[in-house]
Amino acid sequence: MYETIEIERVGAVATLWMNRPAVLNAFDEKLIAEMAQACAELDADANVRVVILGGRGKHFSAGADLNWMKRAAQFTYEQNLEDARKFADMLRTLSSLSKPTIARVHGAALGGGTGLTAACDMAIASSDAVFSTSEVKFGIIPSAISPYVLRAIGPRHALRYFQSAEQITAQRALAIGLISEVVEPAELDACLSKLVAALLQGGPLAQHAAKNLIGAVSGQPIDEKLSAETAERIARQRATDEAKDGISAFLDKRSPAWRI
Repeated sequence: MYETIEIERVGAVATLWMNRPAVLNAFDEKLIAEMAQACAELDADANVRVVILGGRGKHFSAGADLNWMKRAAQFTYEQNLEDARKFADMLRTLSSLSKPTIARVHGAALGGGTGLTAACDMAIASSDAVFSTSEVKFGIIPSAISPYVLRAIGPRHALRYFQSAEQITAQRALAIGLISEVVEPAELDACLSKLVAALLQGGPLAQHAAKNLIGAVSGQPIDEKLSAETAERIARQRATDEAKDGISAFLDKRSPAWRI
């Protein structure tokens, strides 16, 4: 079905593999379109509880395919706008999935590869991972990825790395908030499995609501309006069948219906 990606399902976990190892999983129009389609497919699949994003071969993603960039350099403004919107829309689709997403990062995660890392809810990287918002080296800017990278590292770090295009080591990425954990390459999948096991303990509707909660609360002033908003959200959630089952299961010392 797909030419540039692969979807691997194991139980309730789906791994979306970028599958262009010969070009370090650099993305072009085809990969962008297929990733957008795959994200929509996985989001609609009720059997999928967690989505992992990874790259086949030695690297996560080296960013934009140079041949794609060469073609884009000849585009009109209107063509460039249409092309850029497709990439921005794909990132938004990934970021807004209704279930937890984890970036599995190893090797190079450059340019858009850094953006894909930041667009996921969480990211675990091997110690050999290297990141960079390298766009200014090509006379362009990390515009489409900026909302997600800024959300992860904040404007102060972005001011440096968006302009310097310096490479960011895995340890530095951990320190500035781009990733949540660094492990040795041989331990990467074991670390992922541990995180996935924790995620599968939670109620799927509650996790989606928690994700929406962060978007609604983040950056807002702590005032009467926000207090009312948070009260309304917990009241709605308590009234769901999932919440009722979860609380009853705890009191009855049994597993709730969603627990795998």
